[in-house]
Amino acid sequence: MAENAYREIITKAICGKGKKFSQSAHTVTPTHKPTNILGCWVINHKYKTTYHKDAVIVDGTYDINTWYSYNNNSKTEVVCETVSYHDRVPLTLRDKQVISDQVDVTCRALQEPNCLEAKISPNGNKVVAQVEREFLVEVIGETKVKVQVDDDGLIRAEADDDDDLDKELDGLDSEFLTDDDKDED
Repeated sequence: MAENAYREIITKAICGKGKKFSQSAHTVTPTHKPTNILGCWVINHKYKTTYHKDAVIVDGTYDINTWYSYNNNSKTEVVCETVSYHDRVPLTLRDKQVISDQVDVTCRALQEPNCLEAKISPNGNKVVAQVEREFLVEVIGETKVKVQVDDDGLIRAEADDDDDLDKELDGLDSEFLTDDDKDED
């Protein structure tokens, strides 16, 4: 195969990829001293991403709603607190051929924040919620791709095709419509 059988193409492609699973313990402060935890769930998840050469930083917030009983299980209440988190997702796949620092980052929650367990703290006044989450990030940027060109795929015009065209053109009357003919009318 000839030396010019390879081409470099500049294109947008996934230049980095990473995934991270995290668990966090968040402390929620109810208005009354809890007797039992009746339920705990996570809602209103929001996040944004920032690209840093070898990682993507995911900063986000979510609300932890904790339903608990108090006053010796005679009353219940739901307490809601907004908590924040900061996850660094390392890029396990990185392309060294990235041309520009201007990249787009996509982030998808593989596991939305979910409460695994909620317990009353040892001092008895707070609730500790164990939350899990998982993210997949992709960095999209301009990169060089080297492709092999197939010489067999080239179409070459044959000499016979040119001869047929010349014969057709020789048979045309070049005086058929001229400016002089138009003036006579």
